[in-house]
Amino acid sequence: MSEVHDELWMSLKAYEGRATAVGRAGKDPVNEPMIRHWCEALGDTNPAYSGADAIAPPTMLQAWTMGGLSGHTGRSQAYDDLLTRLDEAGCTSVVATDCEQEYLRPLRPGDEITFDAVIESVSDRKTTKLGTGYFVTTRMDVRVGPDLVGTHRFRILKYAPLRKTPTAPTAPKAPRPRPVINRDNAGFWEGVDRHRLLIQRCTGCSTLRFPWLPGCNACGGLDWDTAEASGEGTVYSYVVVHHPPFPAFAESAHAADVAGPYAVGLIELAEGVRMISNVVGVPYDKVRIGLPVRLEFRRHEDPGGSFVLPVFRVHGGEV
Repeated sequence: MSEVHDELWMSLKAYEGRATAVGRAGKDPVNEPMIRHWCEALGDTNPAYSGADAIAPPTMLQAWTMGGLSGHTGRSQAYDDLLTRLDEAGCTSVVATDCEQEYLRPLRPGDEITFDAVIESVSDRKTTKLGTGYFVTTRMDVRVGPDLVGTHRFRILKYAPLRKTPTAPTAPKAPRPRPVINRDNAGFWEGVDRHRLLIQRCTGCSTLRFPWLPGCNACGGLDWDTAEASGEGTVYSYVVVHHPPFPAFAESAHAADVAGPYAVGLIELAEGVRMISNVVGVPYDKVRIGLPVRLEFRRHEDPGGSFVLPVFRVHGGEV
């Protein structure tokens, strides 16, 4: 490590242990409506999250600490100062890399949480495929009264992006990513290849489930058959992907739909289950929640052979 980088790293390490939030309170007590909305969005029907003795899903830990659009007051400058120092050193890009949560006891409706946050660690200089920079980890301790109920660690990479070099004229065509097929979902992809969208159905309680899983999340049964979806659905939710661009999409026969920006939708099928797929047929900025869509199948060709993917076209959309 050069002397300049050595000096930078030492200045960054000085931020370790500095607080970014102290004794901050959650904007709302743990409450049943937020738990219900969370479970509905994820399709989680675990009975532990409803009823008189309900607990909050453990993975909601961070949700109770968030400030919403209006944000929190009393934020420490330490974290902003650290990021500014990294910006000045040329590490102007950022990507979230991972988070870790530890649950010490369940949260229940009525619990009022407080939390403290601290800059836990700054790594030494790392070289990644994105560029060279530093991993910054913050730790948030969540309490109810004096009791620690959970810990949330969040890690980012603050980096200097690699300079782009012109693609060589002879560079091979980038292959489109293929779906990951395993023993649990192989039947689904076999159906897609035959232009059939198959949904698992528990033979014990008849509950439909998607994505394909080895057991029923309603009754725990392991035996199942399939039902074929009609292909009709609506956009339940969606995101628009702007970055990073992917060369294979730009070279696709359907580049207008997926070269970027492009819409990825959570589609609620007429049968009641939801799946993620591209929304096509209209510009990405025209996609809206509630739009009716219809299934279509697209075959893609690459050096490894052809494969089929399901997408959803907005009714009345143009190619």
